[in-house]
Amino acid sequence: MIEVKNLTKKYGAVTAVDSISFNVDKGGVVGFLGPNGAGKTTTLKILTCFHPATSGQASIAGFDVLTQSLDVRRNIGYMPESPGLYPEMKVREFLKFRAALREIPRRERKKTVDRAAELCRLSAPEDMMRRNLGKLSRGYRQRVALADALLNSPPVLILDEPTSGLDPAQIRSMRELILSLGGDHTIILSSHILSEVEQTCDRLIVIAGGKIAAAGTPDELRKSVIGPSRIVAEIKGPHEEVLQAARGVSESGDVQVNSMNQWQRVIIRDNYDTDHRADLAELAHEKGWAIRELRSEAGSLEDFFIQVTYEQNIESPDHEVE
Repeated sequence: MIEVKNLTKKYGAVTAVDSISFNVDKGGVVGFLGPNGAGKTTTLKILTCFHPATSGQASIAGFDVLTQSLDVRRNIGYMPESPGLYPEMKVREFLKFRAALREIPRRERKKTVDRAAELCRLSAPEDMMRRNLGKLSRGYRQRVALADALLNSPPVLILDEPTSGLDPAQIRSMRELILSLGGDHTIILSSHILSEVEQTCDRLIVIAGGKIAAAGTPDELRKSVIGPSRIVAEIKGPHEEVLQAARGVSESGDVQVNSMNQWQRVIIRDNYDTDHRADLAELAHEKGWAIRELRSEAGSLEDFFIQVTYEQNIESPDHEVE
């Protein structure tokens, strides 16, 4: 549905996007991640026909973004980071105006606006359609911007920082809304809020310094960079005995035991398919040792993100174009 090949964008001597390639399958929800200035917004503006690429190719729904821009625009709904809403207009008035700009026939505009408003929960439990845009909360203004993007029932939605500036409750509401749209629409959304994209997207693309640093499912990315998971336990017993017992539980893993008075802090690093918690608990029971902590730790997406973007920014420290 979205195909990008060797896409490059330069602003004078600055390369904002550096020969990136990726695909988004039909019905997928893909998170486009990166620190500020990584090239996320520049890429999305190329895909939405706001900026031409310096070189490379990109197509949406089979239409080339450079040579078939009108066809591309008919097949996308774009929600920019800072939506252009008119504060003096009422919500319904604004959406009808936008429907006219999208060449939706007059006889179909009311039905189209009502459908978008229902999808974005603007008509219930409280009717927001009669309110002035300037009097809406940030969260509801974001909903209006998303309703605008959905007016022409586009197969592709491109959302740039859709939860930017929202409070936790509004973020959760927007996340649920985006999840409800997945499957019916192919969605690519940019963000640097990792917890949100992890819960919303089935695939992630990480960009830093204008280049793609990594791509895959959240679980794949954590495993590929962070390495093995950890089992952490605190056991009350003699240091050497606890050490030997822990080594017996994980013969191939890395075992560390640190003394804390009578308690031993055990850390076992092993592969993701092995969980030694039950073995440790059974061993401690047999030995008569007390346990006050026993948990499994996996690398977080935040750890992964910091690692890969740090490496890319060290290589390309001068990128400052969003």
